[in-house]
Amino acid sequence: MKIDVSVWREFIVGELFACSTTKPMIITEKGAHPYVTRSALNNGISDYVSDINYTLNKGNCITIGAEGKTAFYQNKTFVSGVKIYTLRHNALNSYNALFICTVLNANLCKYNYGRARILQKIKEEIIKLPSTVQGFPDWDNMEQYIKSLQHKPIKTVIAANAQPQFIPVYKWGEFALGQLFYFIKGKRLTKEDMSDGRTNYLGAISENNGIRQLIDSPAIFKENCITVNYNGSVGEAFYQSAPFWATDDVNVLYANGWTLNKYIALFIATVIKANRYKFSYGRKWTMEKMEKSIVKLPVTMEGLPDFDYMEQYIKSLPYSDRI
Repeated sequence: MKIDVSVWREFIVGELFACSTTKPMIITEKGAHPYVTRSALNNGISDYVSDINYTLNKGNCITIGAEGKTAFYQNKTFVSGVKIYTLRHNALNSYNALFICTVLNANLCKYNYGRARILQKIKEEIIKLPSTVQGFPDWDNMEQYIKSLQHKPIKTVIAANAQPQFIPVYKWGEFALGQLFYFIKGKRLTKEDMSDGRTNYLGAISENNGIRQLIDSPAIFKENCITVNYNGSVGEAFYQSAPFWATDDVNVLYANGWTLNKYIALFIATVIKANRYKFSYGRKWTMEKMEKSIVKLPVTMEGLPDFDYMEQYIKSLPYSDRI
């Protein structure tokens, strides 16, 4: 289904939607309700809480966080953090909402840390949407377009209860990352020296496995390693299965005296990312600090990292057969 933008017209967000600010809550009780914050990831959901002592917001709305800026559709009742705004309309549903979120997110370039996407600015935004001959938003057209997009559900043959018994963390051993890996710093490449190609170029970002773009320069790093951002999105860690070029905001970690594979790497990368809270843009995770950083891992009877357990644990998780 093709989009004919010639029949689109401009709409002011504040005139099209009922826009409001949610009541922020500080979570204390875990539960089943999504806790929507200003995150730009995971549909804005950072945790799940109970309905005890919390104000629940009705679902079927679009949420936008002031600093997160990204628009998401919430289909269920949810609890919210601070500076979360909702957009509501009687015609909104799970299909046309995804269409509108995509249009709203095309405006992200207008905002930054110094220019937050606050409620008043959201109300004043102008977006273009398919319209009827009467000049109203064509909700059905948006819905049918999203329904027309081809997709196949991801399947797994691994049972949800098949994972091995998890080793309690207090039985894990401590290891300096410098004991496990040898480190190589990425190399800066200026925009003037870049052109489109087929080599993965890694930046200090938090999505797309760290791949910012594809360039025509030859790869300078071999595959089968973990990359960790020391700048930008500090502490984001990814497994690299193909040769690549990494900017100097990224540290490249290769196994030192043992054999890494994608399963072990995903286990350890998750542990590395759990240490992100210690660092920030103002307190960078430099190579020297990273080499000395302590991580806890499952251990063998001899007190060595239990790489086999890590591999088998990841392989036992649902959807790991799709890795």
